[in-house]
Amino acid sequence: MDLRTTYMGLPLRSPIVVSASTLSQDPGKIVQMEDCGAGAVVLFSLFEEQIRAEMEFYESVMRSTSGVFAEAMDYFPDESEYNIGTEQYLEIIRKAKEQVEIPIIASLNGVTNEGWIEYARQMEQAGADGIEINIFYIPADTSLTGAEVEQRYVDIVKTVKNTVKIPIAVKLNPYFSAMGNMAKRLEEAGADALVLFNRFYQPNFNIDKMEVVFDLEYSHPNEIRLPLLWIAILRGQLNASLAATTGIQGAPEIIKYLLAGADVTMTASALYKHGIRYLQTMNRELKEWMDRFMFVSVREVQGLLSQQNIANPSAYERANYIKILEAQK
Repeated sequence: MDLRTTYMGLPLRSPIVVSASTLSQDPGKIVQMEDCGAGAVVLFSLFEEQIRAEMEFYESVMRSTSGVFAEAMDYFPDESEYNIGTEQYLEIIRKAKEQVEIPIIASLNGVTNEGWIEYARQMEQAGADGIEINIFYIPADTSLTGAEVEQRYVDIVKTVKNTVKIPIAVKLNPYFSAMGNMAKRLEEAGADALVLFNRFYQPNFNIDKMEVVFDLEYSHPNEIRLPLLWIAILRGQLNASLAATTGIQGAPEIIKYLLAGADVTMTASALYKHGIRYLQTMNRELKEWMDRFMFVSVREVQGLLSQQNIANPSAYERANYIKILEAQK
């Protein structure tokens, strides 16, 4: 059974990729991920905010946004508690590249143009096979237009692409008014892959202590529907690779994403819940499903139910919405 796939030009032995999380802070765990069948590993995000040299500028940016960033706010510490700086991060890349053969993809969440350029360059020099750029910020400034926000994303992709030679992926949020057009613009700006979608850890209120709290809830399989929709629509319309993230708790979600047209699927929640060895289970169950339907390779599965390939493409558009409402009568 051939599970091989290609992601932003990188050959992978499996479409199951470990997404950015604290699990990858330990090179020993990255080795275990490879041993258990991971196709690649996306390292935890390096936040520019963690680099104190630019703290003054960072604070001015934070004042104009909500301060909510992707990737598990429950481990986003106060500045005095930061223990992963640039050099430690780069050392993890170096050690991982010495010990494993699967691709190691760095993850960067920048703020300034200087940060995107400098840290991306250092990640490439340390040996990263690719960089996943995480641009998310909340445009809380009411004077900002949608066009200005979109242009910010495009400009950052161009900046990073002009800085490094290794492939770059863009981890997107689902809140653009014209997702298809935005995806195309990012590809034209140089994105080699799009990761759909970023799962934001938004604040909650503790009504007894009267304070804002951040708590982490693992993703749920029901959350796959929005990225499933857009991957199925974008499949065949872009040359960039498509990565599915959010909601993957087992092989069923992986299979659905592949049928929609994903080149790879990314998960971390499932590994937090079941352990790194669960990668073996997901790979085995994917193979068992493929064998049951007599698929020889993952490439035969990818995009089989995309909008481009199904008999009724309107299933992804308004006509299907009407049918669903009519079925409830």
